[in-house]
Amino acid sequence: MIKIQNIVVSADLHAVIDLYALSKEVKAVDYEPEQFPGAIFKIAEPKAVIILFKNGKMICTGTNTEANIKRVLEYASKVISKYVIEVTPVSAQQKPQAKK
Repeated sequence: MIKIQNIVVSADLHAVIDLYALSKEVKAVDYEPEQFPGAIFKIAEPKAVIILFKNGKMICTGTNTEANIKRVLEYASKVISKYVIEVTPVSAQQKPQAKK
């Protein structure tokens, strides 16, 4: 029998995030850049942990269903959106190429 215990997801917000302000104003976020370059965002319901980097990249772990992943990422995006310093464009490699 196979049981999914933990799903790990990587995502990119395509934005520069102010991790200092985020960690000062949101109690669930710990940020100690001297020890680790990412902020640790602990989400209680559904239970998950997000490691968030200044460049907007993040890793989410601790959920066990796709529905919970969506809930966690939607919630985190709403909280984090208040701390966006600048939006970064999607690189040319990730954009679909137009045919000539």
